Amino acid sequence: MTQFDYRARLDRAVVEMERRNVDALLISLGSDLPYLTGYKAMPLERLTMAVIGRNGEAVLVVPELEVPRVEPLPDLFEIKPWSETEDPVAIVAALAGAPRTVMIGDHTWAVFLLALQEQLPDTRFVSARPLTETLRVVKEPAEIELLRRAGRSADTVAGLLAEHSFAGKTELQVSHEVSGMLEGNGTDVAGFAIVASGPNGASPHHEPGDRVIGPGDAIVIDFGGTVGGYGSDTTRMFHVAEPSARYRQIHAVVLAAQKAAVAAVRPGVSAESIDAAARSVIAEAGFGEFFIHRTGHGIGLDGHEDPYIVTGNDQRIRPGMAFSIEPGIYLPGEFGVRIEDIVVCSESGAERMNTSPREVAIVR
Repeated sequence: MTQFDYRARLDRAVVEMERRNVDALLISLGSDLPYLTGYKAMPLERLTMAVIGRNGEAVLVVPELEVPRVEPLPDLFEIKPWSETEDPVAIVAALAGAPRTVMIGDHTWAVFLLALQEQLPDTRFVSARPLTETLRVVKEPAEIELLRRAGRSADTVAGLLAEHSFAGKTELQVSHEVSGMLEGNGTDVAGFAIVASGPNGASPHHEPGDRVIGPGDAIVIDFGGTVGGYGSDTTRMFHVAEPSARYRQIHAVVLAAQKAAVAAVRPGVSAESIDAAARSVIAEAGFGEFFIHRTGHGIGLDGHEDPYIVTGNDQRIRPGMAFSIEPGIYLPGEFGVRIEDIVVCSESGAERMNTSPREVAIVR
């Protein structure tokens, strides 16, 4: 039994297709497919593609050997298997008919798009993202509950890490431990666990390696996974032994910036105004040049999706939008500090999906 109303989602997609004068919607790999059909395709060289017409009829073209993985939803879509000796692109082209304009999923492999363009030479192909973003950017209550559960799992892990032993271990060892903690405490699948110690913390997307963590090291741990397909993404700071006054000063600036950005979240504000709330705190403290990324990104079925909390994005925030708030300061050769929570905009402001302490944890 599915927990989402896929028929309602598909009906909304058809309304958007009519509004945009699109004849067919073609969705392959990526999160748009499970959002609309409940089925997540394997990223293989064999084509899986949903063909959705403006009349609301949908056909899921899927490799024959993958059919057992598909939950049949006959009121939603027809399953069209293709065998190893058939051309799936020709099948999709025939189902699409002779469309003037087709929207195609952004994660469709180029080889399939190029083949479709050859078989439908009079069709204009455009990105499906404007349509699917419209559908997905405001989360349904059931989606928000999964984000809450994912956030609670991450909070549990943050609490365990505050009592954890780090010194003498490599970053990679700790990364594996964090992943195990996630999956042992309510997360279905651990997605990532960045562990960046000492000067490595100045690289926001550091790849955990063989550096041994020792006394005096600041440690950035950015981790997350999925519950029911919906993600967590949390960053907390740890320090082996008592930190310096300089470190505490910078941590306090980042924490103030994070609080300011969360406080700025409310319906009707622009995404860039939330970014500005965090950025102004860091700039006023004299560290503006060391805040080198956007303040946040949307989250849901994808770890990074709309809305993006960044300068230049005037998108208006609406209740139900979910995104990270994660300002940081990165000092090359010294350390980095980032504090990250997922929030969901409500009618009254930001609801945090994470409630674990944001102060630096002194660890051994």
